[in-house]
Amino acid sequence: MKLGRTTPILRIFDLTKAKEFYVDFLGFRIDWEHRFGENFPVYLQISRSDCVLHLSEHHGDATPGSRVIVETSGIEDFCKELDGRDYRYLKPEIEDTDWGSRVLSVTDPFGNRLTFSQSGD
Repeated sequence: MKLGRTTPILRIFDLTKAKEFYVDFLGFRIDWEHRFGENFPVYLQISRSDCVLHLSEHHGDATPGSRVIVETSGIEDFCKELDGRDYRYLKPEIEDTDWGSRVLSVTDPFGNRLTFSQSGD
């Protein structure tokens, strides 16, 4: 048996705020957006490198306040990149964990937490 890539769905409430956080701050790109009609919630896919996330305004798709751990390399460069964007709501820093990983955690405007983790080996 082989398991494939996992794509988490994160609940959002405001597309403009989501784009400001995920695209402008974290550097993801929007792969596609979908709505069932003009006045319907949005569902979209964003990606950066091999990391793919789905963001949904749909009520039943996900629980606000979820947490995703993203395996990362080059975490110091990523931290400098984020610092250079001067996002007014968040100034993340790298933490060294007791188990040897380095992590950079951010919380989106909807309470979802993303932890970018680089293993120590």
